[in-house]
Amino acid sequence: MKVLVLNCGSSSVKFQLIAMTDEQVLAKGIVEKIGASDAIITYQARDQNRLRETREVLNHEVAVDLVISMLLHPQHGVIRDRTEIDGIGHRVVHGGEDFSDSVLVTDEVVAAVRKCIQFAPLHNPHNLKGIEACERLLPGVPQTAVFDTAFHHTIPPQAYLYGLPYALYEKLGIRRYGFHGTSHKYVAHKAAEFLGKPAQNLKLITCHLGNGASVTAIDGGKSIDTSMGFTPLEGLIMGTRCGDIDPALVPYIMNREKLTADQMDAIMNKHSGMLGLTGTSNDMREIEAEVSRGSERHKLAVDIYCHRIKKYIGAYMAELGGCDAVIFTGGIGENSRNVRMKSVSNLTRFGIAVDAEKNRKNEIAIGTGPVAVLVIPTNEELAIARDTKQILVLGEETLKKTAAREAGNGRISHFVGHEKADLVLLWAEEPGAKPADLARKLSKKLSKPITTEIVREELEYLGLT
Repeated sequence: MKVLVLNCGSSSVKFQLIAMTDEQVLAKGIVEKIGASDAIITYQARDQNRLRETREVLNHEVAVDLVISMLLHPQHGVIRDRTEIDGIGHRVVHGGEDFSDSVLVTDEVVAAVRKCIQFAPLHNPHNLKGIEACERLLPGVPQTAVFDTAFHHTIPPQAYLYGLPYALYEKLGIRRYGFHGTSHKYVAHKAAEFLGKPAQNLKLITCHLGNGASVTAIDGGKSIDTSMGFTPLEGLIMGTRCGDIDPALVPYIMNREKLTADQMDAIMNKHSGMLGLTGTSNDMREIEAEVSRGSERHKLAVDIYCHRIKKYIGAYMAELGGCDAVIFTGGIGENSRNVRMKSVSNLTRFGIAVDAEKNRKNEIAIGTGPVAVLVIPTNEELAIARDTKQILVLGEETLKKTAAREAGNGRISHFVGHEKADLVLLWAEEPGAKPADLARKLSKKLSKPITTEIVREELEYLGLT
């Protein structure tokens, strides 16, 4: 099975084609500056040199078509025909309260993702463009949506509700949703493997530190709290985002500086964080280089950045009632020795200490105390591909079992092949759904009346009740 993983941003499409038999990346790349005449296409097949070219790319559909063309290229491609792509996994930033796991893309899923545009106006529209482009360019190839927010669906109400009127939650869905869920989930499971313990027996704190950054408290393999909130702006200080601030600063600054809501939003999201504090850069590598040259302002920015991380680690240790491991991941978490050291300094009384030499060598286990401190590279693309494979295999296995049962007792199904597949996939999206609800959805999908009794009988025969 080969899975194409797509991450569609506002002006870019990142991609990887992964062979799921050995989970090897066959090819990867990115199309940048979509909408411009000088868009940049970077492509690298396994065991080959990286290719780079500049050309006009008008929109996301053209970008996805370019990706497919590169994968099929006579010299540099890794497949001979489009039919070799068995599934497409999409990173979707916001699933709201509708999705607690990855799902097969259907009309209903697309409608729900579109509804969540109100929560993620900078992300979900472009995620949908990728889905729609694949529908036109690779018709019939199943697509899945893997949500950044899904892993955080286990956060309890006392952690996800804000101290605002409850009516605003009921009316507008204002609550903590959390992000980077795919990464937090992936490194938590990798940590459990490394420690040789079941994930359900561990209390973990995962620190995803990149240009965007967040910390998550994980108890028994489930997220119980996370630093990002209603939007990715809350929490840690990031590359260009301010993170936690006194909310009263927003109207104060707007009034004093005569700013519009959009201008204030731009300050907090695009001109704050490390860029705002240093006045020069949001790139931690450049900032640390300035620190090494003696810049006090850049040193202060790094101190503020690490102070916020430490503050969340301490808070989540209290919330978890202890901790088995603190995990660093993301571009900064995996590569900045200084940030890791500063973020857990003076925590020996909490069982956290770092071996300076192991930290310098970027070893996986860098802790010396009873609480493990781990550096684990994230792999969101592989996590998306695995979820896609799981969804597709579930559908195939269920259909094979049905065929075997029918061959054994001569039973005639109420549905032909694709109709049966549609029922199984609808059930897979929501295993607890009532037959009446499935009948209604299936009727709409097939454009013909399907009774609840027929669906109930078919589910019982499939062993799905």
